[in-house]
Amino acid sequence: MTNQSRRQFLKTGALFGAASAAAAVASPAFSAQQPQKWDETTGLLIIGTGFAGLGAALEAHYLGLKSEEITILEKMPTAGGNSIINGGAIAAAGTDMQAKEGIKDSADLLYADILKAGGGLCHPSLARRIADESVSNYEWLRDEIGVEFKAVTYHGGHSVKRSHAVKANSGSGFVLPMLAKLKSFGIEPRLRVIVDQIIVDENKAVVGVKARTGYRFGKEQSGKPVYIRATKGVVIAAGGFAQNVKYRMSQDPRLNEKFTSTNHRGATGEMIMEAQEIGANTVQMDWIQLGPWTSPDEQGFGVAPLFVESAVGLGPMIDPATGKRFIKETGNRKVRADAIVAIGHPCLIYTTEENVMKQIVGKNMTQKLFEHALNSNVLRKFNTLKEMADFYKIPYAQLEETNKKFNGYMTAMKDPEFDCMFFKGAALNDKGPYYVCRLWPRVHHCMGGLEINNNAQVMSIRGEPIKGLYAAGEATGGVHGMDRLGTVAVADCIIFGRVAARHALKAK
Repeated sequence: MTNQSRRQFLKTGALFGAASAAAAVASPAFSAQQPQKWDETTGLLIIGTGFAGLGAALEAHYLGLKSEEITILEKMPTAGGNSIINGGAIAAAGTDMQAKEGIKDSADLLYADILKAGGGLCHPSLARRIADESVSNYEWLRDEIGVEFKAVTYHGGHSVKRSHAVKANSGSGFVLPMLAKLKSFGIEPRLRVIVDQIIVDENKAVVGVKARTGYRFGKEQSGKPVYIRATKGVVIAAGGFAQNVKYRMSQDPRLNEKFTSTNHRGATGEMIMEAQEIGANTVQMDWIQLGPWTSPDEQGFGVAPLFVESAVGLGPMIDPATGKRFIKETGNRKVRADAIVAIGHPCLIYTTEENVMKQIVGKNMTQKLFEHALNSNVLRKFNTLKEMADFYKIPYAQLEETNKKFNGYMTAMKDPEFDCMFFKGAALNDKGPYYVCRLWPRVHHCMGGLEINNNAQVMSIRGEPIKGLYAAGEATGGVHGMDRLGTVAVADCIIFGRVAARHALKAK
């Protein structure tokens, strides 16, 4: 966001108030107004209960901060945010699981992939930190937190398989063990507490927040005001703004209400706005990612991504109106999503039953979720290509030709048309049954957000760290550039959540 547009935003912030409780409280930039009396005092105050917030809380405890000095606030009635409903895998480059499968990977290769996907817009030091700490972070989750991993999978845009999937097949496989570990330490998130204002002192340092307890999402004036002092800092880990249509349209006018979102309903971005109110800088706010693997045959994140991300490279993605391929199936999210949107109607990806049973079910998708996808018609099964063509009204002769070419590319392990990546052990799509999923993108991830430095400190519009204020996860920008590689955000959230706690405790 430019300085001019930021000033305009601050002047017209009330426009977005309907979608954000933050607009109910006016606060001049760098207000030094503090309450005459604080209602509560804590050490580290963390806003948000996703990967970033829980990572920060756990790191703070392991570094010696007492349980009563760690406060986690969550505005929703349940913990986890987007994190608990995500796909359930984390990027790590050079792990023991990869070595067992003969996968050669390194931090340098992951770093190069992040920069490539980000179009050169990633802030290098942030991307480098994720790459360098990805393995130790994976080991920390496994050994200290008790996260159970089951397989290494591939996500579009990566050079190799490096997405480490959890047994739970969703983000709950991370979030629930993290919450359980915190509970064992006597630390539990406080639910239904929304933050209305970040409070600074006369030196422009963050000293606490004004919040409301007993808040009910959708009833924006609900709750009882409370002032909470934070002696060691405030960590914003409240996620992005994908569900705030007015706010996201101010960044990208194309993303109107016709585009639904994979995000939970509370992803409205008010903490980014509150930080802006005290002079925080934002970067790359108009880079908003659409997920190319969602289906119009279900709502929200759904189960389609678990099938689709495992099917790329195993079968062609086609435009049903023409029967032709139109994009690299193993390309990154932006490439695929933009291509589908440009076509203007849902597209298809399919593969044979042999690939589904050997490469997808049991690895990235449980038998139960697979059956649910079939029963709800998110996935459809056809005995022959002709059956599939008749059902979707695909030109059959062209579909046959497309399928024949794709099988030839799979055999040669080389795609001269779109440079799709292929995998050893995959079966040709030369006999049925076939499983098909329809695709239409949804708003998924906001790459832009608060600018942070390598210590997770929030930067001011003048390019200086705002003392006492930290941020991690989707509330931040600059980490991923124009496009985020799948499962890298999980590493980003947890790594920088831990970094924020580490620096906050060192600084105070």
